[in-house]
Amino acid sequence: MTVIEIREPGGPEVLVPAERPRPLPGPGEVLVNVAAAGVNRPDVMQRRGLYGPPAGVSDIPGLEIAGTVEAVNADVRTWRVGDHVCALVAGGGYAEYCVAPEPQCLPVPRGMDFPSAAAIPETFFTVLTNVFESGRLQTGDSLLVHGGTSGIGTTAIQLARAFAARVYATAGSAEKCAACERLGADRAINYREDDFVAVVREATSGRGVDVILDMVGGDYLPRNVEALAVGGRLVQIALMGGATAQINLARVMQRRLTLTGSTLRPRSVAEKGSIAAALRQKVWPLLESRAVSPVLYRIFPLREAAAAHRLMESSAHIGKLVLITGST
Repeated sequence: MTVIEIREPGGPEVLVPAERPRPLPGPGEVLVNVAAAGVNRPDVMQRRGLYGPPAGVSDIPGLEIAGTVEAVNADVRTWRVGDHVCALVAGGGYAEYCVAPEPQCLPVPRGMDFPSAAAIPETFFTVLTNVFESGRLQTGDSLLVHGGTSGIGTTAIQLARAFAARVYATAGSAEKCAACERLGADRAINYREDDFVAVVREATSGRGVDVILDMVGGDYLPRNVEALAVGGRLVQIALMGGATAQINLARVMQRRLTLTGSTLRPRSVAEKGSIAAALRQKVWPLLESRAVSPVLYRIFPLREAAAAHRLMESSAHIGKLVLITGST
């Protein structure tokens, strides 16, 4: 099969097509004939040598796929050969075939094509666990999403609105702010021109927001603390602005704030399977009714993975980037 290997840590040019044996599904696994694979920031970090796969996981990048079940291990009961699935995987997605744990597979939503389905798992798993579980976002709450036009951001805006929350988002241009508002954000803030803390405080009559989903870290941390309401929750899911920061802990104590964070890739199959089950119950009806949809920006052939990474690192995109193999 054709795969995309990381020749050595470095820039997009180190992503190169190669040939490898087709994998076999192990206990509790299915083999998927991959039609499409999502491109995500963790793939970029892995390519740079900053985020290696967990022990025992393929060194091929790619954390989400969609395609047709090609084979199943004898102990698999949920899926059959020929089923159309999308799946969260810990690696191996940039390939024509990929194994996936049975519990981490979900049916392709009715009426949805493979590229769109491949854009679901990484972002929807992340948003459900961080915004609604760790962040405890409820109907009537308010959410601030940093990076509103990223794959995570476009998903968070839509899901929060679907569950009747007020949404604020930051983005880096007027075009991106407009895209956030089309997706349902009540207010989008151009962080290059305006102070998001001041805008949020003004928009909420000084109260602040209940939940912040942050991918920046660094010097955003003390500013996020100031943008939270009493009892607010900050959920950290990435560190694009750095892993260290200083904050006034007295503010955290006085306003009863919760600061938390998580990573998805190292979690156990059982944990990810539980998230998949919750998605199927709570979110799949929204996807099938098109109340919520993955936002696709551009689709690349698998062999052009390097071009997809260049675009991702430019941050010019709005929504998701996807690779396709040509499989049906």
